[in-house]
Amino acid sequence: MNPHPKIALTGICYDEGSSFMRGAAGAPPLIRAALHSESSNMWTEGGLDLGRESILEVEDLTPKSESEMLDQVEQAIAALLQRRLRPISLGGDHSITYPILKAFAKIHPQLTILHFDAHPDLYDEFEGKRYSHACPFSRIMEAGLAQRLVQVGIRAANGPQRDQAKRFGVEMKEMKDWQDELRLEFDSPVYISLDLDALDPAFAPGVSHHEPGGLSTRQVLKVLQALRAPVIGADIVEYNPQKDVQQMTAMVCAKFVKEIAGKMVEKRE
Repeated sequence: MNPHPKIALTGICYDEGSSFMRGAAGAPPLIRAALHSESSNMWTEGGLDLGRESILEVEDLTPKSESEMLDQVEQAIAALLQRRLRPISLGGDHSITYPILKAFAKIHPQLTILHFDAHPDLYDEFEGKRYSHACPFSRIMEAGLAQRLVQVGIRAANGPQRDQAKRFGVEMKEMKDWQDELRLEFDSPVYISLDLDALDPAFAPGVSHHEPGGLSTRQVLKVLQALRAPVIGADIVEYNPQKDVQQMTAMVCAKFVKEIAGKMVEKRE
């Protein structure tokens, strides 16, 4: 009998919210392939054997429009939560996080978001769109879907987004101030939203927006592994296979899936 809570791995093949470059819609199948590649295994670094029985593979969503995406994603995640599953969503672009959090907030009204990204994604609107991948955390915070938003890896914040961060009380851990011993304390359940461009392009070439000076894979893992709060869900977004080099970034995504899943199912004292 499987002793671990069940993880639901669901793909959201959508990049209509993207600016500059498309391609992230093709990411979910490649992340799944990397996760199950015979080049690695399903053990976490902490010694937890996830095994195939710990992860339920859910059919990918393929919304064709913004309105479809907002509706389908919220409904799909809500259905998984009603089944007491713990979703990890594979994007797709970052616009998917808003409807995901709409579903989570109905069950977890006091959650905290731990957001890894080069960009704050706090525009009120971008290129005339309020549901762009540059806007999800404005929609989330103005709707009261999280009590706290902590952003790690930021290095492309401009004036309008800094104003929004002040408005919503966002806690930015900017790369210019980075310290390797960063330890984050949370007193509520945590939802993780991990944009691959939080990493330096040297570690994740397969993203649309290369922003030098970012985190290493190990630095992200250290923050994740140091978490002592319950992790209730996650998304991994903005992997663009069209920019990848020999599936390097797909394997990084798979690594993050395993380590986040490990935090979601680990037993607590």
